[in-house]
Amino acid sequence: MIARFHKGFERQYKKLRKNEQTKVREQIALFQKDEFSLILNNHPLQGKYKGYRSINITGNLRAIYRYLDSRYCLFTNLGTHSKLYQ
Repeated sequence: MIARFHKGFERQYKKLRKNEQTKVREQIALFQKDEFSLILNNHPLQGKYKGYRSINITGNLRAIYRYLDSRYCLFTNLGTHSKLYQ
C-alpha cells in the first residue's frame, strides 16, 4: 500500500510534538507493510466519515484515510479521538 497525504493531514502532523510525529511515521510505515496489523486497530468509520477508515497512532491519536484504488490510499485527518469524532 502506498500512502499519500492530504494537505490538512500534513498541517495537523506539523502541530504534533516530535515524539508524536515519530510515532505517526512508525505507524504509517507499519501500515504500508501490513495495513491490517492488529497493532493498528484498522477499522471502518460511520457517520460523516462513511467510506473512510481509521488506524491508531497512540492511545488517543488517530489517522483517518480512504482508499484511492488498490495500490494507493489518502490520509486525510490526524488528531485525537475526541477532536476527530465530535
